[in-house]
Amino acid sequence: MRAVVSRVAWARVVVDGSDGERVVGALEQPGLLVLLGVHRDDGPEAPAVMARKLHELRLLRGERSCAETGAGLLVVSQFTLYGDTRKGRRPSWSAAAPPPAAREAVDAVVAALRARGAPVAEGKFGADMRVVSSNDGPFTVLVEI
Repeated sequence: MRAVVSRVAWARVVVDGSDGERVVGALEQPGLLVLLGVHRDDGPEAPAVMARKLHELRLLRGERSCAETGAGLLVVSQFTLYGDTRKGRRPSWSAAAPPPAAREAVDAVVAALRARGAPVAEGKFGADMRVVSSNDGPFTVLVEI
């Protein structure tokens, strides 16, 4: 599993639908925006390990964690984090988990975060999403397990 994690002042995920544009997930106060990619070889323990890491990493101001501050996380599935661009001009997505496995893993990370007491908002799996945020710092890290 791989995540690009940004400390944000706020963040939202917007999707277009037949009823127009709507916000499907949002952080209205400081927290973490998590773009989460699932590898095809991730084992069943990966979601719990990633959830613990995200919740306890000291990425917020004052070197504090979401676990310490109660800050929320906005989790957005991002299969493109496993795009391989080493050959040619078109990325290969072969390292990314297939959609059913990826959805299950992302849902498991969200469930594990919530079980830890974390406030979690989500994007919409498989949707064409627009992620809008105000980075704080900016401060962005890559988390891999």
